[in-house]
Amino acid sequence: MKTHYLEYIRDSMVKAWDSPAMTNYKKNSYTYGQIAKNIAGYHILFEILGLKKGDKVALCGPNSAEWGIAFLGVTSYGAVAVPLLNDFLPDSIMSLTDHSEARVLFISNELLSKVDISSMPLLELVVSLEDSQIVFSKQPQLVEEFKNLEQLFKQRYPDGFGPEHIDYPIDNLDELALINYTSGTTSAPKGVMLTNRNISSNIQFGQSEIPNGPGDTLVSMLPMAHMYGMAFEFLYQLAGGTQVFFLGKVPSPKVLLNALAEVKPYMLITVPLVVEKIFKSSVFPTVEKPVIKAILKVPGLASILYKQIRKKLLHAFGGNIRTLIIGGAAINQEVEDLMKLVKLPYTVGYGMTECAPLLSYEDASKFVKNSCGKPVHRMSLRVDSPDPMNVVGELQARGDNVMLGYYKNPEATDATFTKDGWLRTGDLGLIDKDNNVFIKGRSKNLIVGASGQNIYPEEIEDKLNNQPYVIESIVVERDKKLVALVFPDYDRVSQESLDSMGLAQLMEENRMKLNMLLPVFSRITKIEIQNQEFEKTPKRSIKRFLYK
Repeated sequence: MKTHYLEYIRDSMVKAWDSPAMTNYKKNSYTYGQIAKNIAGYHILFEILGLKKGDKVALCGPNSAEWGIAFLGVTSYGAVAVPLLNDFLPDSIMSLTDHSEARVLFISNELLSKVDISSMPLLELVVSLEDSQIVFSKQPQLVEEFKNLEQLFKQRYPDGFGPEHIDYPIDNLDELALINYTSGTTSAPKGVMLTNRNISSNIQFGQSEIPNGPGDTLVSMLPMAHMYGMAFEFLYQLAGGTQVFFLGKVPSPKVLLNALAEVKPYMLITVPLVVEKIFKSSVFPTVEKPVIKAILKVPGLASILYKQIRKKLLHAFGGNIRTLIIGGAAINQEVEDLMKLVKLPYTVGYGMTECAPLLSYEDASKFVKNSCGKPVHRMSLRVDSPDPMNVVGELQARGDNVMLGYYKNPEATDATFTKDGWLRTGDLGLIDKDNNVFIKGRSKNLIVGASGQNIYPEEIEDKLNNQPYVIESIVVERDKKLVALVFPDYDRVSQESLDSMGLAQLMEENRMKLNMLLPVFSRITKIEIQNQEFEKTPKRSIKRFLYK
């Protein structure tokens, strides 16, 4: 049985040599054979540079097939990849490249114009992601040799490059494979050190539990530089021989739906925000009509209507979806209730960058509503609580997916592991008798009430987000009182010609309705209206620390 993710990808290249592998949507495409050949070319370039096993190579740019080829060129060479989110500020890109001690930087032309190469003194080579051209080199002769790369390639492979020439290291499972920075901060940055075993365990799980193969297609919209997108919209897909279409940037709903209709993916991997927007804009307005509500009270008619909603949704997703995987944050309960009623083939997973990223998952056919699955293969989860099934505690993890630690940050590493070696996830939850995991919130978001009650802001927000005109919200504590910050549905506000006074009144009505659903100790005293959407992390979670 295969263990190393590069072994899976190598086998895909051999079996699907002439089949399409990675496509820039509406642009160019590469077959598995072309990817293998380009990787071999990068290996020759790295040899000329004198790049050694374990040296760091940073990558920064939007999702693209070229990004994927460069990443595989680095990791299959034995170097350490340092993926950087392209929406980091230029100062952060420069400081993190320098912090990682990268010798090489692959970067998009747009970002290249915004960074100062001289501020990254350890860099010896900078390569454009778009066209693989050298844009900076400390070794002038390297530029000349690179011009002859095609000739060097022919000398090495005089009879042409074929499947028999693919030879990637698979005996390095416990060696460092990549450093993934969890934020763009420049002070004591947390670079997650992940091994080949960490990555491979995730890919192995995907291939054994969610098999895919040639003929399957996928639309990629999550950042490749983030572990969720990298592992399951890129590496796992190529490990099975599928074709990935990269949208390049976060798509508008129209662009996404057009891409899904054209590509007809077998799987949709997304975050709750995308699903919730679809339901709030397309599904809820229908099911909330008085006549539809009346129909839904008749069991036989309700099942027919739910079947029609399911058919419509699956058609909107391209009509070929076998699995809808949601992760990155908790999903709204009302949305999930309806997804269950219409029998969408969905499941909610749980993970974090420090586990490359998967911690728990369950097949849609066995998935328990409101959970996030069961611990994945080669991983154990426990709750730091005297009664893990009933008393909330921190979820802690151990197993093959868990990182080595944080790069050059021993203090953060020590604080993240318990004395007996379990990773502190920072998430609060329960695990039931069947091993299903239920997330209650982040430990750092927990608010302790005046009488010592535990208040989980996420649970209040879930209810508030179901109120009229509310797109998203966060609950914070101010002067020992709970305040809700709300980003309203301004499109609907505009359509219904509401002024600021009318909107404020509606939000006050929402507050009163919400408080009727909550115990006294967790009721909201005030709603503050936000003029702009909350800033998000790569997982599309709200950056809560900016609003406290």
